[in-house]
Amino acid sequence: MKVTMISNYINHHQIPFCEEFFARLGEDYKFIQTEPMEEERIAMGWAVEESKLPYLLILDRQEELCKSLIEESDILIIGWNEKEELFRNRLKGNKLTFRMSERIYREGQWKAISPRGLLRKYREHIQYRNKPVYLLCAGAYVASDFSLIKAYPKKQLRFGYFPEFIKYSEKELEENHPWGSRKNEKEIQLVWAGRFLPLKHPEMAIALAASLEKKGYRFHLHMIGGGEMEKELKLQAEKMHLKERITFYGFCSPKEVRGIMEKCHIHLFTSNHLEGWGAVVNEAMNCGCVEVANSQAGAVPYLVKQGENGFIYHEGSYQDMEEKVQYLLEHPIQSSGIGKKAYETIACQWNAKEAVERLLKFHENWQKGEIMWQKEGPLSKAPVISPGKVRDYLQL
Repeated sequence: MKVTMISNYINHHQIPFCEEFFARLGEDYKFIQTEPMEEERIAMGWAVEESKLPYLLILDRQEELCKSLIEESDILIIGWNEKEELFRNRLKGNKLTFRMSERIYREGQWKAISPRGLLRKYREHIQYRNKPVYLLCAGAYVASDFSLIKAYPKKQLRFGYFPEFIKYSEKELEENHPWGSRKNEKEIQLVWAGRFLPLKHPEMAIALAASLEKKGYRFHLHMIGGGEMEKELKLQAEKMHLKERITFYGFCSPKEVRGIMEKCHIHLFTSNHLEGWGAVVNEAMNCGCVEVANSQAGAVPYLVKQGENGFIYHEGSYQDMEEKVQYLLEHPIQSSGIGKKAYETIACQWNAKEAVERLLKFHENWQKGEIMWQKEGPLSKAPVISPGKVRDYLQL
């Protein structure tokens, strides 16, 4: 059995998924990279050593081999790229194919009425509605976008990104996250990680720190990352006299980020609707952090269950976010249990091994003429969640 994935470039978030496929299929699994990585991503530590990835093919170096694999593979997984001509013939045939996509109208679903845009979407997606082409929704609002253009009817599946999963024992989780048993007994560690960009709203974390300091809570905020807002954020922290409460790390390697997360209690995820997924949510939950996350970001409604394995705050509301963080600080015993549930969510469902198993099982059933949906998690039916009605869906 041959499985091929094609995308713009491979990065550390995709490698665990690829490694699982390679472990199962060996030389029958390949990843085709269509373009080089941007310099900004490389500066963030996303670059990988090509020689260490035996399944990696570079399109412009091995074009003929890549083309033959696209046509011949039993499963083709198409990620983001601008090489539509490479797999057009494949999509017209009858071999199982998955299109993996983030939102196509993240800047506003009104764009779906554009005649020029609809023509392009017809060529890329709509014309294959009756073919064995399924949509892997890398974000909770993807199904809503594609449903507007009548693409992939009854063929939209929950999916996402699967960073490295690290196994911890219950004892390790407790030692890494000592919540204590009383309010303010322990200094609670909060972490924010990502690029310092307006869409990610790192300023909300600084504002939260100022409020918590004013109210007398014991905490420390770890700010991981860099970018255009870095100078502004540091000035903001200095003006609010938060030097002893906040550590700025700059960009860190994925391993260093995990090391910091492992010692933190709460992960703040403040990205808005322009965040297609948000793999730091997977990583923080894997570390046993309690997630306090914006409902607008793609990963959040898929990974976080309100009050069970984390907290979701509504549509970027600072007040809602602060209230949920304060609840965690004031209920340490309950918060500890929520962190363990967060870890279990990644350990049992949202990890690369489980995703690969489910894709292979889907193919096995499809060959028999059966479509078997998972009950929840990856490859379960993707609900059509309208961005404007997420409060009702999530019962926020």
